[in-house]
Amino acid sequence: MVDLPNQTGPMCDWPKIQVVAGAKNCLKRLSRNAQCHLATNAEDSSEVQIRHALIRAGLSEFITQVFCRENLGLSKTDTGYYLKIVQQLGASPSQVSMLGDSLEKDVLAPMAAGLKSVWFNPTNQKSSQNILMVEQLSEFV
Repeated sequence: MVDLPNQTGPMCDWPKIQVVAGAKNCLKRLSRNAQCHLATNAEDSSEVQIRHALIRAGLSEFITQVFCRENLGLSKTDTGYYLKIVQQLGASPSQVSMLGDSLEKDVLAPMAAGLKSVWFNPTNQKSSQNILMVEQLSEFV
């Protein structure tokens, strides 16, 4: 979902929720063969509020678990955030992939924790890092 400027508080209470282009189709296809989870750095939302926002956006049916600051007690910049997710999933880091639009939070931090990471970079920003990148979510599936 898109973090809209000038919106504060829990996303589930925003007047409008915007889904990233291609997200629903990507999740629909991925969830046929794999579990899809949401890892968010949302500071203003509880797990229940995040789930409600997913319902409003029509994405909840594709998301198995929601991981957030509230239920993990850590920020996405902390590698421990991702290690807790892996532990709760009963997996090893190499079995978990992370796709996200923040190079620091969604790619570098999970890579440091041993996860496979893909940078969703629709604006084609440059990086000196050797990382996997997609400009459209359809490239990920």
